[in-house]
Amino acid sequence: MPVSLLALALSAFAIGTTEFVIMGLLPNVAGDLNVTIPSAGWLISGYALGVAIGAPIMALLTARLPRKRTLILLMSIFIIGNILCALAWSYNLLMLARVITALCHGAFFGIGAVVAASLVAPGKQASAVALMFTGLTLANVLGVPLGTWFGQLFGWRTTFWGVSVIGVLAFIALIVSLPANRDEKPVDLASEISALANGKLWLSLLMTVFFAAAMFALFSYIAPLLLQVTGISSKGVSWTLFLIGAGLTVGNILGGKLADWKVSFSLILSFSLIALFSLAFSWTSHALWLAEITLFLWAMATFATVPGLQINVVRHGKEAPNLVSTLNISAFNVGNAFGAWAGGAVIDGGYGLTAVPIAAAVLAAVGLLICLLTFRRAGGQRQPVRA
Repeated sequence: MPVSLLALALSAFAIGTTEFVIMGLLPNVAGDLNVTIPSAGWLISGYALGVAIGAPIMALLTARLPRKRTLILLMSIFIIGNILCALAWSYNLLMLARVITALCHGAFFGIGAVVAASLVAPGKQASAVALMFTGLTLANVLGVPLGTWFGQLFGWRTTFWGVSVIGVLAFIALIVSLPANRDEKPVDLASEISALANGKLWLSLLMTVFFAAAMFALFSYIAPLLLQVTGISSKGVSWTLFLIGAGLTVGNILGGKLADWKVSFSLILSFSLIALFSLAFSWTSHALWLAEITLFLWAMATFATVPGLQINVVRHGKEAPNLVSTLNISAFNVGNAFGAWAGGAVIDGGYGLTAVPIAAAVLAAVGLLICLLTFRRAGGQRQPVRA
């Protein structure tokens, strides 16, 4: 296993922590900044939209740079953004800082996934991408619960100071371990853009949008659900986030292996299970142990989807791997913003917190339909990804 994959995973851990920890701290941030929970939820949507808009722009602006230099530059932006989050004293300033942080997110994961796939043999590419994204899942196992606990004890701003330190460590690891690929071909911007004229590619990106929408419709409001419906303590929220992170990690590893075998089967199964467990949580959320078991299974199904989605998109845009891989991260965050909005709309509409998992199940069902349509047209054959 190349050491550089671990550096990419550490970077993913830092980025994942700063994206997801806000969910565990949402009640604290809302109380401190004197805004409602749905308004604080826009800090999730704002970050996601920053990723969605910034990812393709950053990918094109850095297209002619070597991939190693690009990743180091993007990590620098990440560190600056988190320092600004820690210093923010108002809601508007925190939103601005979150958007600045988000600028590096999509391009880093998109280009990082291409680099990860290029470091291993073709038959192991989905597993290599999954290993990089293991940093993202470990962010949910360790970063989010610890960050939530730390923020509850010492204030939410201290959590962002901690993430900044992790970002510096990742920055150093990237410099030391990433190979300088001197055989890397210069990017032709016209070729990159022309690769987007592919209907199957856009179907694949739409699949990613609804996957993320299904995930974040529920995940964005997990803390209020656990506190107000399940009736657990703030400390219990941290432990549940740890459990969810464990499920995400297991699902990510299994999803990578399934996608190496057959992408279509991996994605169809995952979407089906996300819909099933989301729907189940609308009932099991009232009972502690049933809620915990359901969330663990839901988390496994959710991140089992990620490696397959990333590999599937690159297959349909292999003439422009950097751009299409980055666009997939944009699609993920469009879905993130849409899902967080949908969950908030359900709450504001007076349907109650227990209706949020039902909305997530509906979004997953739409994603499943798009998945079936995509593979009916494209087939699920295994093809190597060329970085």
